[in-house]
Amino acid sequence: MHSRIAEAINLQTEPVALLLTDDKPADALQFEPGRWGCVMSLFGAAATNGKKAVFDRDTYGCFGGGVGLGFGNTYQQFPGGIDGFSNFLSQGNNGWEEGEQIAEAMATSGARPEFVHHYRHGERYKKDPDHVKMFVDALPQTEIHTHYAAFIPLRDLDPPGNAPESITFLVNTDQYAALVVLANYDRIGLENVVTPYVAACQAVGVFSYREARAPHTRCVTGLVDLSARKYLRSVAGADALTFTIPWRRFLEMEKSVEGSFLEQETWLGLRPAPSK
Repeated sequence: MHSRIAEAINLQTEPVALLLTDDKPADALQFEPGRWGCVMSLFGAAATNGKKAVFDRDTYGCFGGGVGLGFGNTYQQFPGGIDGFSNFLSQGNNGWEEGEQIAEAMATSGARPEFVHHYRHGERYKKDPDHVKMFVDALPQTEIHTHYAAFIPLRDLDPPGNAPESITFLVNTDQYAALVVLANYDRIGLENVVTPYVAACQAVGVFSYREARAPHTRCVTGLVDLSARKYLRSVAGADALTFTIPWRRFLEMEKSVEGSFLEQETWLGLRPAPSK
């Protein structure tokens, strides 16, 4: 499928569809069962290399990724449960006897040193464990009813037989600004784009699921997740953001390109030059 929006903003990467399906896409990348991985690294492969990627309840890569793709509250499976995760995202598990024992066991069993360090000392993304628990409670946690969630490059998508949940663009800041303007072009109000404080995969996944079912569908800004930015930096660049559009809203915005500011001098002066 071709995107007028991608053409108008001269997107250098491929828009990525998030598809919920019971059929595993052929030749899709997939994590090994039970092995750690960042969902956004496979998103990057879809956006920059045109690869397909697929996830199921055994291959979502990390606990936040399981939540992000809609496999329920996988934070409950975090070492030490919700308490262990709440300490991990804030001040760390040092000082909690059970947490210290878990950290020692992970260190001696060959767990990633970076993870063990953060488990002990905290990522410090929230002030304290209580704020983390409120963060988890506020997430639009979802249990999808399909076996798989898949990233499919838009060019390989063939709706309407199996329409995706959303389309995500990997953009620079000028392109991001253009998409924010386009999201407000045909809408009343000033807040037709939301920027939640969540993991990058959660902005692409469960927040787009929520917005797709809302009476007033909004677009979702993502990649304000510092950890995910680190994993995508080498392929996406230093100023990359994601912009996720629920499918129904994507079709509306595609129709708005013609006759809009995207054909006018101001945007044409900012639009990135074509890649060689």
